[in-house]
Amino acid sequence: MSAYGTKLAEGFSSKVMQWVYDNNLIDIVVNRNYEGEINGVGSKLNILDFDKLSEQTYADAALTADALTENNGQLIIDQYKSFYWKEKTLARWLSYIKTPHPYIVTQVGNERAKNMDEFALALYTDVGAGNRVGTDVTTGTVTVDVTTGLVTGAGTTFTSAMVGQGFKADGHSTWYRVKTFTNTTSMVIEDDLDDIDSAYTGGAIAATATFTVENASVLTITAANILSKVAAFREKLNLAEGNGYTAVPDSDRFLIAPPEFFTILTQGTGIALHVDEAYQDLVKKGYMGQLQGFKLFMSNRLTGDNTAGYHVIAGHPGWMTFAEKVLDARMEEDLIGDFGTAYKDLFVYGAKVKDHTRHMACEGLWKF
Repeated sequence: MSAYGTKLAEGFSSKVMQWVYDNNLIDIVVNRNYEGEINGVGSKLNILDFDKLSEQTYADAALTADALTENNGQLIIDQYKSFYWKEKTLARWLSYIKTPHPYIVTQVGNERAKNMDEFALALYTDVGAGNRVGTDVTTGTVTVDVTTGLVTGAGTTFTSAMVGQGFKADGHSTWYRVKTFTNTTSMVIEDDLDDIDSAYTGGAIAATATFTVENASVLTITAANILSKVAAFREKLNLAEGNGYTAVPDSDRFLIAPPEFFTILTQGTGIALHVDEAYQDLVKKGYMGQLQGFKLFMSNRLTGDNTAGYHVIAGHPGWMTFAEKVLDARMEEDLIGDFGTAYKDLFVYGAKVKDHTRHMACEGLWKF
């Protein structure tokens, strides 16, 4: 026998607790200009563009014709994802939760959206060289070989973390990209292009030239410098056409940052974010207001952390084109040797940043 009061009454809530997710940002950062085409042909779509032609001055003499040159970028759907689960008859009968299906469907939909956000935001590596705002390295001097792009340093501190970052030496008219790292005084650079074969066309840089490797290490953002760094993003986008790249429209610019960014932002002098009535619907997507022409969005889905640095992204949705498709979705109502229903789908997606749109976005390796 046991004392009265030790046999406790037990009950269950009629409500099922749901997983809670951040708001989805995929349509803020991408365009879907080619989605219909790639869904109609298969997993790979070739997207062509022509190099720009320059206007010539006519001097009452025969003109020299420019050659037309085209570039081929490929939008490839290479992410293959699926959900598969079973809702068994006996388990449903025994359980207090009689209708699990709507809760599961909501959760898997949110999980898929999160994964797509993380995939798109991880393409910060496709930001154009020269469009990064971080801690730059300028220590030492360099020589650059005219054909191979071999950079030989004197007093330099090259690291493997510089691979993929922008490089510009005194004498260069544009930014190049670090292709490979050998040691602290040797690495190779290349043209900042993915849609053609790797090459270096920047010419020879004589010895003792100064240089910059952008965003080579994490930058600490404080209340004192946060506005200047956001302004640096804005300046780089504003200068895109002047630097020979595709112009970046003023409208629809975004800046996606982690929660720590907004904590620091509120500490800055004279900063007061507000949300206009016209943008109330965007609040559902993590919209925090506007700053220096950027719509600010908060997300936990950026690559990185507050130790190694977050890869913060700002830009325009013209930067990246994205395509997705449900290839198959079905129910298995006849479970061989069992009772119940199984659900499964096959979902595919992919993205592409064309060379001529790489400078429609900026990246910062920031911690707070």
